[in-house]
Amino acid sequence: MRGMLSPSLMCADVLNLQRELTVLDELGVDYIHLDFMDNHFVPNITLDTELIKKTKSVLKHMKRDIHIMAFEPQQYFDRMEIGEGDIVSVHYEACGDLGAVIADIRARGAKAFVAISPDTEPDVLSQWLGKIDGVLVMTVYPGFAGRPIVPGSMEKLRAVRKMIDESGRSLPLEVDGHVSWDLCAEMRACGADIFVAGSSSLYQKGLDIGQAVERMTELVQ
Repeated sequence: MRGMLSPSLMCADVLNLQRELTVLDELGVDYIHLDFMDNHFVPNITLDTELIKKTKSVLKHMKRDIHIMAFEPQQYFDRMEIGEGDIVSVHYEACGDLGAVIADIRARGAKAFVAISPDTEPDVLSQWLGKIDGVLVMTVYPGFAGRPIVPGSMEKLRAVRKMIDESGRSLPLEVDGHVSWDLCAEMRACGADIFVAGSSSLYQKGLDIGQAVERMTELVQ
């Protein structure tokens, strides 16, 4: 599976989000990463459900990669208009009935990913690998951009990749957190396929976004 980028919209220019989306779409980027936080599961609020819904009318080629950092995430699905082509990542730690949440996402035609936070052991994924469409590993503590990578994250990526491979399924592994210029190639070597790029790479001040996308795409192939 080739490496794919998923730029994080929460790190973009908040006063020019539509322009940012259009530019990335025209550059041929695979996904746009849309973070939703409820200020309970994590102590922050980012993109709201209305904005996430409206991205559907702007995108021509990119697919939505929706990361819901909230308790009982299914309550937001209708408001985001989750459907065909979307990736929807929900946290293992935030779902009372994870099986029902996964089934709901897939019934809408979207791909269900399970996300795990840094303190969650990879073993919790074992019973779900036959029922999901991918895994998202947080390599920083969720809630804010620009945080340092949590020690042991590379080993965790390798462990999850090994679990996926041994399950016999070809599931994508997404990495979210400090996906920087100096770490993304190592993350790729550890088995990551989708890279959530934000303030430590694509959205660094002074960088041309087209050149940044080209550079990171080369690094994660």
